[in-house]
Amino acid sequence: MVEVFKTNITKQKQSKQILEKLAETFPKYKINFDLEDCDNILRIENPIGEVHNDQVIQLISDVGFCIEPLREEFSND
Repeated sequence: MVEVFKTNITKQKQSKQILEKLAETFPKYKINFDLEDCDNILRIENPIGEVHNDQVIQLISDVGFCIEPLREEFSND
């Protein structure tokens, strides 16, 4: 399962600290940032099941950053 989040993390140093915390808490997850994207994307993949969104959001919020799931919108045109 893959989840994508919008964040307010803009600096490499900040993203590295968050990646370390997430890797410590979720060692099986594949995690990366795309700070080039306008939404400062955090992408998380759990190869063995679901991503625990609530725990990810809480962990990042607890260190002072904003994060929200990025939902894809589909058009029925």
